[in-house]
Amino acid sequence: MSDVRSAKQQNTEKTPDDADRLKAKRATEPSGDSEKSDPAEDSDKSLDDTAAEPEEAPPPDPAIDPEEEARKEKERRRALKGRFWSSASRFWGRNGDRLAWPLTIGLFVLVLLTVAAQYGVNVWNRAIFDALEKRESARVLWLAGIFFPLAAASVTLGVINVFARMSTQRRWRAWFSDHVLNEWLKNGRYYQLNLVSGDHQNPEGRLTDDLRISTDAPVDFAVGVTNASLSAITFIYVLWTIGGSLTIPLGGSEITIPGFLVVAAILYAVIASGTMTFVGRRFVEVSESKNQAEADYRYQLTRVRENGESIALLGGEEEERAGLNRSLVTVLRRWRELCGQHMRTTVVSQGSGIIAPVLPIILCAPKFLDGSMSLGEVMQAASAFTIVQAAFNWLVDNYPRLAEWSAGARRVASLMVSLDALERAESGEDMNRIKRGETTEAALRLKDFSVALDNGKAVVDDTDVVIKKGERVLIAGASGSGKSTLVRAVSGLWPWGGGEVDIQKDARLFLLPQRPYVPTGTLRRAVAYPGAAEDWDADTIGSALDRVGLGHLKDRIEEDQPWDQTLSGGEKQRLTIARVLLHRPDIIVLDEATAALDPKSQDDLMQMLSEEMEGLTILSVGHRPELEQFHSRKLTLERKQGGAKLVSDILLVRPRGQPRLIQRLLRRSKKAPAAKAA
Repeated sequence: MSDVRSAKQQNTEKTPDDADRLKAKRATEPSGDSEKSDPAEDSDKSLDDTAAEPEEAPPPDPAIDPEEEARKEKERRRALKGRFWSSASRFWGRNGDRLAWPLTIGLFVLVLLTVAAQYGVNVWNRAIFDALEKRESARVLWLAGIFFPLAAASVTLGVINVFARMSTQRRWRAWFSDHVLNEWLKNGRYYQLNLVSGDHQNPEGRLTDDLRISTDAPVDFAVGVTNASLSAITFIYVLWTIGGSLTIPLGGSEITIPGFLVVAAILYAVIASGTMTFVGRRFVEVSESKNQAEADYRYQLTRVRENGESIALLGGEEEERAGLNRSLVTVLRRWRELCGQHMRTTVVSQGSGIIAPVLPIILCAPKFLDGSMSLGEVMQAASAFTIVQAAFNWLVDNYPRLAEWSAGARRVASLMVSLDALERAESGEDMNRIKRGETTEAALRLKDFSVALDNGKAVVDDTDVVIKKGERVLIAGASGSGKSTLVRAVSGLWPWGGGEVDIQKDARLFLLPQRPYVPTGTLRRAVAYPGAAEDWDADTIGSALDRVGLGHLKDRIEEDQPWDQTLSGGEKQRLTIARVLLHRPDIIVLDEATAALDPKSQDDLMQMLSEEMEGLTILSVGHRPELEQFHSRKLTLERKQGGAKLVSDILLVRPRGQPRLIQRLLRRSKKAPAAKAA
């Protein structure tokens, strides 16, 4: 739901290195000190307990047949390409782009006209050399005059072809990006991908570079193959008619080769293409590894930027540099492997480019010398031979890019396969799913509720809770007992498990995380999020900032600053409370949402919520005992074998007004000496 977007976007991925460090840290810490632990650890530990962490690859099993593994890998790659095309081809379907077919048909027509212009230049080439050979000055002059319109037509067709081709690529990428982004952003799947296993690391790289390559290259390939096929057909006919047959004396007999130029062109192309396929057989694998290494390196740099404050305060520059160096070394190693592949394929392509124009002249030389071919026919045959070679060697020239496309398309498809798995989980296929419904009898009701990992392992089990409208409930328990996982499931971020979650009908639910998400842009946008910045006027936003203790920022609400880096942790948490005041939800879930505040500030904000939002239902996760005075009920989770369980559900009773009275007395005692001094 849109009301929990701020919670969904603030979570960052955990790399295997992060998980290993966290495990090592826990292994060295004594147990039983949950009351002294950092409040920030509970959310991390809960996430770590529930996330499916990448495991180290097991050692190779000698009993596994390498051929069988290669066959399975080939089938997997074929399946991924099929998954890619099943979605990408919808661009030309009923719900695709309205200009998809007009652009496609236009490209085909342009290819036909381009081949026709190419044939015209080829015929002109024969005519001009024949005129030069016969020294026909008037004909040479006339041919020189028609060359420029012919060249202009060819250039114009080329320009229009580029426009149509790139327009098709741009619109296909826009349509496909919209399709994949919808699936990625739907129901918090971009967040859930961090918690499940699968080949979907660095989705931002797959949604940008890989998706661009996977939509750009097929258009170029389709145009190239069509042009190559039509050119081959057209100019093979030219070679056949011009070259005729070649008779070679052999001993006392003769051998006649009909269409010898066509035969030579085909044999040459087969040798060149076969050689390219052999020397570039690892191109796809190496290109895919390079793309993954680049994505990992980019992700590491993004993490340093996003966590710059923590790294700087801890003095972690050397450790981060070491990690970045390792990633960069991997990138450079992959590029070195790719360089080797390019060098081998360049030998074939460059050699083919040098030999192809000369070979037909050598082959035609005997017929020219005996007078059976004119100079114009020789030059036309040489031009046609080169065009046929370019058509036949299309694979030679495009194999590296074809390999890059194959790698990019599979990476996009891998992300889509993981999204498909999440969709099946949401629909209840393959594994149990938490059912969500509505109720008019309570604000929130959990019935036979359980939370599980994507592999079926229980995290929270057998929970039945009814929370009335306006009730304030505190969830407590030791770190790692599943509190944060529970509230994620209640908020709809976690689909796996069993039982039912019923939420008050037509109620708006807000989840306030410990690490608030602050979008880019103005402070007004940050406060209004997830609503639009224009939904509230400046005075209303300024008043909300005043009430949460951020009044000193009222004059800066229109400033476009990196507020995520500018605001402190406590200020960010105050800002999320201001969002609550603006949006006026019916239910809020506080997941350590005041952990960065001092106890007094926490008390002030909690009291303000209690006074200004009557009837607000609050579900809180926290360690601080001071939170109990602002809640009417306390649920305690305890981690047990088979999943955390609810071990106690008690009412919290306190004398009304007592904490606030003590605070007022303390304030008066501080003001009295100041008044005397004045």
